Amino acid sequence: MKKILVFISFLSVISVNAQQKNAIESIKKIGNVINAINNYYVDTVDIHKLSEKAVIAMLKNLDPHSSYLSKEEFDALNEPLSGSFEGIGVEFTVVEDTLVIIMPVSGGPSEKVGILAGDKIVAVDGHNIAGVNITNDRIFKLLRGKKGTKVVIDIVRRNIKEIMTFEVIRDKIPIHSVDASYEVRPGVGYLKLRQFSITSMNEIISAFAKFKANPEALILDLRGNGGGIMGTAISLADQFLEKDKMILYTSGVHFPAHSDLSTEDGIFKKGKLVLLVNEGSASASEIVAGAVQDWDRGILIGRRTYGKGLVQHQLPLGDGSYIRLTISRYHTPTGRVIQRPYEKGNSDKYVRDFYDRYVNGEVYDSENIHFPDSLKYKTLLKSRTVYGGGGIMPDIFIPQDTSFYTKYYAKLVNRGITNRFALNYVSDNREKLNKKYPEFEDFEKDFTVDDNFIEEFVIFAEKEQLPRDDSELNISKPELKVILKALIARDMWGTTEYFRIINASIDREFAKAIEVIDNWKKYENEIFEKK
Repeated sequence: MKKILVFISFLSVISVNAQQKNAIESIKKIGNVINAINNYYVDTVDIHKLSEKAVIAMLKNLDPHSSYLSKEEFDALNEPLSGSFEGIGVEFTVVEDTLVIIMPVSGGPSEKVGILAGDKIVAVDGHNIAGVNITNDRIFKLLRGKKGTKVVIDIVRRNIKEIMTFEVIRDKIPIHSVDASYEVRPGVGYLKLRQFSITSMNEIISAFAKFKANPEALILDLRGNGGGIMGTAISLADQFLEKDKMILYTSGVHFPAHSDLSTEDGIFKKGKLVLLVNEGSASASEIVAGAVQDWDRGILIGRRTYGKGLVQHQLPLGDGSYIRLTISRYHTPTGRVIQRPYEKGNSDKYVRDFYDRYVNGEVYDSENIHFPDSLKYKTLLKSRTVYGGGGIMPDIFIPQDTSFYTKYYAKLVNRGITNRFALNYVSDNREKLNKKYPEFEDFEKDFTVDDNFIEEFVIFAEKEQLPRDDSELNISKPELKVILKALIARDMWGTTEYFRIINASIDREFAKAIEVIDNWKKYENEIFEKK
């Protein structure tokens, strides 16, 4: 037996050494090619750009999520996960080459000096930025900067003829990952998480602490949440599971299998838990959803998730650029791999496969979704059937609602007309609105978007070069009434109030979540007893 073990070990060493030797020879080959081009090629060549293309080409032959990031791309992609940046603290959009403030960050430098939603920035430190085809990148360079530095901003405000000048002292600006948190009613909490960042857990715990009482039920909204930091996902799942439950395990050729277990600490170990998911819920969202489903801890509502079960590690290349390299696969507690199938070197097909869900009608009818029996698993407490290999199928499927959708509606939204109308309306009527609706609850109860209001909106859209279409307007009108009210609420108070309007009025997944909570035993029996 010892001889066999020694022989196997010896073969392994030979294999590793052979692989290492191949890697060294390949590195030399690439270096020789770059050196030859640099020294002998007929024309002048940008070697840096050429090597970037070589790196990109190599990574394309791996999986769809291994990628190259320039320094600028790396900074842009990682900033939302870092939890903060330094600047003046505004959310903005560019409308017809003009920077329009959607909302100043609450408590930030811009709000402190009196900058309002709807204000248009026309100059920064004397440099005109209106009507000059300004890019987001240029805006960031002008408005962001070291904490404590000063920037002078010229603003045009509706109904005020003179240009207003503000001196803003840049500061550290938090990037929030919790878009909304509120009590739907006593005992029922709602949290919408946009992404998994460094600050997410602190935000969630703070939001929980603001609930009047520890809720008996929680709706965690992960729809559209594309993921983020895996450690944050593990920490969030830990809040729901009893001690020593596996949350996930990871494995890769160069990394030994590693599992993460829940601890005794957590803010919601017991209680009715509902997760809202859809095709935009990916990666870290799927880690949480998979753990909750595999342990029969809660009920998932919505549509099949994206299907990303690969773990990337960011490796620096020495010049500020990075590669995101897939180093392992993650498995849910039952052993499921959530990753959608892919062909190495064919990322285009991988992207098309996702959009084929719409073409095949999968987002409208669960009967169009097919999982192979070979990827069938049993949950760990109730032994009900779940599937791997292509995202997480929720326990209750809610088809995508397109009953209101028309080409006219799409143009209103995609051209930003709904946003601009709401911003202008609040700018023109802020004082009157604040007086009439001192609290959001007053606005929610009494403010009505009626047909006359919609007519004003349509006239505004015509001035924005979108001809009216009454037949399509009538189809979309009920949705537009809610959207406009929600946007006005957002511009007056914030994103939580936006989602409070949406959830209470037109969100079918949210409505189902409330129904499930109100009839918990019934749904628990129906779902958890399925084999």
